[in-house]
Amino acid sequence: MYISRVEIKNYKNFKANIIEFNEGLNVIIGHNNAGKSNLLRAMALIYNPSVKKNLSIDDFNKQLTLEELKKQPPRINVSITLSQEKEENLMGDDLVVVSQWLTKLEEPYEAKIHYEFCLPLKHQDEYEQKLSTATSVNDAWEIIDRNFLRFYTYKIYGGNLENQITVDSEYMKKFDFQFLDAIRDVERDMFSGRNTLLKNVLDFFMDYSIKSNQGLDDDEKEQQIKEEKKKFEDQAKVLMDSLNQRMLEGKKQILSYSKEIGASFDNAEPNFAGGITDVELYSALKLIVEHHDGIQLPITHNGLGYNNLIFMSLLLAKMQVNASETYLGSNAKVFPMLVIEEPEAHLHPSMQKQLLKFLKKNLAEKKVRQIFVTTHSTHITGALELDELICLYKGENETKVSYPGKVFGTNVESKKYVQRFLDATKSNMLFAEKLILVEGLAEQLLMSIFAEYLGKFLEDEHVAVINVGGKYFDHFLKLFNSNNSAAINRKVVCITDRDPVRKERLIEGESYTKCYPFEMNIEADKYEYKISKQDVDYSTNIKFYFQDELKGKTLEYDLVRFNPMLKMLVTDSMSNKEEIKALMKLFQEGKDIDKLYSRLSKSKENTRIIDGLKHEELSWSEDDKKIALIAARYLNSVGKGVNALELAYALQENLAKRGSEDFVEFVVPDYIQEAIDWVCEN
Repeated sequence: MYISRVEIKNYKNFKANIIEFNEGLNVIIGHNNAGKSNLLRAMALIYNPSVKKNLSIDDFNKQLTLEELKKQPPRINVSITLSQEKEENLMGDDLVVVSQWLTKLEEPYEAKIHYEFCLPLKHQDEYEQKLSTATSVNDAWEIIDRNFLRFYTYKIYGGNLENQITVDSEYMKKFDFQFLDAIRDVERDMFSGRNTLLKNVLDFFMDYSIKSNQGLDDDEKEQQIKEEKKKFEDQAKVLMDSLNQRMLEGKKQILSYSKEIGASFDNAEPNFAGGITDVELYSALKLIVEHHDGIQLPITHNGLGYNNLIFMSLLLAKMQVNASETYLGSNAKVFPMLVIEEPEAHLHPSMQKQLLKFLKKNLAEKKVRQIFVTTHSTHITGALELDELICLYKGENETKVSYPGKVFGTNVESKKYVQRFLDATKSNMLFAEKLILVEGLAEQLLMSIFAEYLGKFLEDEHVAVINVGGKYFDHFLKLFNSNNSAAINRKVVCITDRDPVRKERLIEGESYTKCYPFEMNIEADKYEYKISKQDVDYSTNIKFYFQDELKGKTLEYDLVRFNPMLKMLVTDSMSNKEEIKALMKLFQEGKDIDKLYSRLSKSKENTRIIDGLKHEELSWSEDDKKIALIAARYLNSVGKGVNALELAYALQENLAKRGSEDFVEFVVPDYIQEAIDWVCEN
């Protein structure tokens, strides 16, 4: 069996939510206060016997209206569905444990456990009377807290909730819920053999070479272990005899005081005696760190990250102990589950991935049946299968749940693409509240700077800029298309280039090649033209922004189109720097276009630019032609990566001068301005 579904009503930030889980590993992600920890605590109300189950007024969901509160007392309900695993042995212990809780008998079977925290029915009339005087929601909660919360009780039921069949505590003990919360003191819990965790693990794995020997039957194992214990007792007796011999004279002195004070009577007097068992000697064992050169250090000298890993390994060992029928008999656990908050604490990225690999290995070896993890780590997220992810996020006044692995439907190609490219950088898109998706490094580096020129800060708006590495938006947008109930409903802006292209009509098999905006639709009988457009209709939370259809081409082209005289755009790594600056100067001085033509160096590409701008079918103004010439020359002179870095530095440096006479005005291209304005508006 496995936990397939948790339904939570009126608990903390969950008003009425259903969260679905997978067999094996489930990783719950989301931004702060999305409800990740609350989900685990809701599960602990059923499975963790040490958790306080009588709740406080602050544990109720506070989105109930005054009318709802007056109508009936608020109640908290957590329902967990246990379903049959794909390859489950129906003759095993799982079905026996949940047989009294079944709600679906046919395969795959389903069973349910419910936690309910509510006001007993006998207080209903008094509740309605007192709540009738409430004038606000806050007033109502104060009345409930002051007059009724002390009467609230909790129950744990099995099967259909309406039958209210109380679960047998013996069956609940078959679940092993091991919870590592985010604020944990692992060193305190594993210093020495005095600690219960370490003591239990040591006892289970003592004489493990005998216990795990497949060549011995149970009687032979028991006999060999008895012999080992007898050998230890004999050795311990020698130690105790030596200790008593060393104490002989001192003991006489100690006991003489008891005789003098009258503690000896009826021919009886105090003495010292005792023995040492192997179990008692566990307390002498302490965890240490032993280096390859033989140096030994106490575990307290280890880093917190490594100690977290050691503690998790001990915890998994303890779960193996708890699930051993040989060791615990009928008290053995049937369903061990590991629950970890923020496992990335104190771990660098490669260790996070190593931990994930370790957890999956333990699942494969059935040492743990199901694992639930909450994380903010993009390194962990980027190393997961999409189906293992569950995303919690805030909608409008409610908590929402999405399942990245379910949004693709039958589109296996898109799912594989996203799975392959969802690395630690791109997986940040699953955590951000708003997104700007761009197709290249230049846009990624410059977008936050453009926003600052517009008086906005993307970080303050919780906007992440993600480079999808080309025009592959559709694959990633499936994660956010809110027409799909499994998707994440977040604002997403896609900023992409028009990239005009053309091909000759009369040449069969001809491919499209790049062209300039001023060449578009010229000699239409000879060439077929195309520009990038939004071909798919998405939900209203997704918008595309392009350059102008007639005059736009790429980001670099449009930077000059909107700033044709801005020499700050000319960076050191560019070729033709002096030529471009000269063209900008000629434009600033109002020179005619022939002057600009004459300043161009001789090349095949420059001849093409001139011919295109001089074409009789082009009806642009002379200023538009001059700007297009400078933009085209600029575009052909930049190397995208290095130029973007240099340009980002120059624009940032200029921004720091805002308010001084040294500041130079920079115009953000209109399509980028519109995109940033839309994604930042609330």
